[in-house]
Parts: sequence; C-alpha cells; structure tokens
Amino acid sequence: MDPAAFRRHGHELVDWIADYLEHPERYPVLSRNTPGDIVRALPPQAPEDPETFGAILADLERVLVPGLTHWNHPGFFAYFAITASAPGILAEFLTAALNQQAMLWRTSPATTELEEVALGWLRQLMGLPDTFEGVIYDTASVATLHALSAARESGIPGARTTGLAGRDLPRYRVYCSEQAHSSVDKAVIAIGLGHESLRRVPTDDVFRLVPAALTRAIAEDRAAGVVPLSVVATIGTTSTSSVDPLPAIADICQREGMWLHVDAAYGGAAALLPTHRHILEGVAHADSLVVNPHKWLFTPLDLSAFYCRRMDVLRAAFALMPDYLATPEAGHARNLMDSGIPLGRRFRALKLWMVMRTFGASGLRAHIARHIELAQTFAGWVDARSDFTRVAPVPFSVVCFRWEPARLLDGLTEAERRRASDTLNSTLLDAVNRSGEVFLSHTKLNDRFVIRLAIGHERTTLKHVARAWTLLQEEAERIAARSGSRS
Repeated sequence: MDPAAFRRHGHELVDWIADYLEHPERYPVLSRNTPGDIVRALPPQAPEDPETFGAILADLERVLVPGLTHWNHPGFFAYFAITASAPGILAEFLTAALNQQAMLWRTSPATTELEEVALGWLRQLMGLPDTFEGVIYDTASVATLHALSAARESGIPGARTTGLAGRDLPRYRVYCSEQAHSSVDKAVIAIGLGHESLRRVPTDDVFRLVPAALTRAIAEDRAAGVVPLSVVATIGTTSTSSVDPLPAIADICQREGMWLHVDAAYGGAAALLPTHRHILEGVAHADSLVVNPHKWLFTPLDLSAFYCRRMDVLRAAFALMPDYLATPEAGHARNLMDSGIPLGRRFRALKLWMVMRTFGASGLRAHIARHIELAQTFAGWVDARSDFTRVAPVPFSVVCFRWEPARLLDGLTEAERRRASDTLNSTLLDAVNRSGEVFLSHTKLNDRFVIRLAIGHERTTLKHVARAWTLLQEEAERIAARSGSRS
C-alpha cells in the first residue's frame, strides 16, 4: 500500500469510525449470530493474491459487524460498561503507526517515560500516595498475577531461584472474599501455589469481606501449620460493586506480615470524585493496587494501571537481563520489561495520556458522577415497584435486582418459589436482551439469579437507562400474562 493509497483508505476508515461512533444505536447491542456463522462466511484459507481495501472493508460490514457485541453502544449495561472514546481511538491509531516496543528504555524512551507521567497523573487524581510506582499491564487479571507473584517473592524464600517443588515448605494461603474476582483463583494456580491455597472469606449482608472472619481464618490456618501469604481486597466487586473494608483489612495484613493487594479495577476510578475519595481510605498501607482505565475512564481496551509500593520486590521476582539486551543506561533508566512477565511493551500510555488531556480531570469527574446519579435513579425506580426488589446497595453505577411477581409466586413452597423465581428472572433477562436495544448481564447472590445493570458508557444518558427500565417492565408484563394464561 503506497502512501497515496494509505492516505485515501485512512480517510475512508476514519469516516467509517466516526459514523460508527455517531450512530451506534443502528446495531443490536448483542450480536444475533449463532456459533460458527463467521467461520462459515469466510474462506477456509488465506487469499493467494492481494485483495483491495474496499473488498476487505466490505467484508467487515457484511460478515464481521453482525458478529460484534457493541460495547460502544449506549445501551450496553452488561458486565462493566466500557467506552472506546474518540481521543483514545485516535491514540490507538497513532500507537499502531509508531509501532513502539518499549522493553528497554532505549528501545523507546518516550514510551517508557510517558507511562511514568500518565500513571503519575492518574495516581494524583485518585489520591494515591506518591510511594506507589506505576506500570501498565493489559488487564487486571495480569496485574493480580504480578501482585501475587511479588507476594510469593516476599514471603517464600528462594521462590525465584529454586521454585516450590521438592522443597520442605509449608502450605501457603491467599485470602479474598466470596465476591472477589476469579482472576485471584487463576493467579494462585499460575504461580504454583495450587487452587487449594486460596481461601474465600465470608461476606456480610451487603457483600463486603468480614474482617473478623478473615482474622479467624488466619488463626485457623496458622494453627494448622499453613502460612498466610496475601490478602486481595476489592473496591467494587464484580457482582455487586461492593467495597471491602480496606482500613480493617490493612491493619490485619500489617499485623500478620501479609502482602495486601487491592483490586480496584472498576471502583477505583470513583476515587476521582471528592465524594468518593473515602473508598481508598487505608490504601497507603497496601502493597499494590490495580485500576482499569479501560473500564471507567473511557480508554480503549486494554489498559490496566498497576501501582506498587514495593516495586523493588516485583522487579526482584521478574527482572532478567540477557547479554544481548544489556545497555549503558543500566542503573540510570527504568526498563519496563523488568516489571513483569512480558518482554514486549506496547505504547499503551499514549491513549491514557490523550484521554486525560482531552477530557480533563473535570470532564472525567463529571462523567463518573453522572453515571452514579443515573444508577441511583434506576435504583429508585426499582425500589418504587412492589414486584421488583433491589438486592444490593449501589455504591457506584451497578444496580442488582430481581423481579418477584407475587401473583405468580404466591402459594408455592419455598423451594418451588426459588426455582420459579430464578426461571422468571432468567426469562426476563433473555427477553430484554433480545430486543437489541440494551444488553444486561446477571450474577448469583445467595444462590439466587440476579439481574445486573451497569452504567459506564460515555454516551449513555437518562434516555437509555429509562428505555432499559421500560423494556424490563413491558417484558415482565408479557411473561406474566403468558404464565397466567398457562396456569
């Protein structure tokens, strides 16, 4: 592709993207494809001869777009809604063009140092202590893996050099709440501790880790010869966005000599708001923390900001300098490859930097505050209906609720009621998602099926939230009418 063709096709592509961002609601949020549709629609082998960009773009429209779930749709309320904002998209365009590989400082000084600057800005906006040094990973799962690797390096002598197998070592334990993300499970497996080394601690009636239960669990393990290694606390759990009591957990970790990692992948961004700065109270005593700008700070996937108060321990776990990478800057410049498993490092900081500059701190705060207000409005609608029940607090922008129609459930035994209620809620969720206008997800709380609405998209307004509520009510009435006629 010569420069003239690149310029022409680049303009075509930017126009396509601008149109996509301007009119996302023309597409159903959730793809209506069935498994295998994309595979069957494309040739089984690569083309022998070059194809035109126009043909490729036409196949994007014809084959791939119908197979997309549109995370950039303002009616996307599933999981944690994310936004690929315009400045972030342009930054990704630049990132691909510049094609930096920042394993060493010298292989991209700008990438290395902009990462330090951008993460410093975000650290200040969140109110984190200056003692936290930052590094960018792709996802929070990878950040948690590195945090627990650092905990292993700190708490298990010789873990890096001689490993764990074949040594006379005690069993080790990592603790998290019953509501913690499954990435904690994967991390303890990946670092060789074994899944049984993870102990999930009970939560209270609003789904927060109970410090007294954590203290008891640690005492029981010590009495059994198990060595407590680390605790993972969560600020914004995946199911309910609950906030674990960080000050109390930090006190326990300090007393017990344990590594404290804080998973603030979703909720941490709310700390930009003065009204929510309290959610990180006690974080100064944590050893590490992760927040995902690709969740609630309008940065395209993927960018996870990992902060560590003991980055020297993390580097001790992973730093390795083969002769062919040795440089004269050793000891005078930071090499990103020393901060974890990946050798290659993309120019991810560019999009965070451009997003923060384009939105400004005030713009970021305004969007987050608006999302929290919209969630409170939706929660109020749920609370006002006798046949809907909110099942968790709403500290951020996630609302968990159930449909409990008395006319369909009264007269059933408790076991029958639970089964029937779960089926009704699952049916309701599927019906709403089939509309194509919105996409909600679900979870299980106290072993009950629960519908989740998560607000976080830059372009989501009251209109979109109200439409989700209207669809829920309309579909509930249809389901109730059909169920009533069958009975």
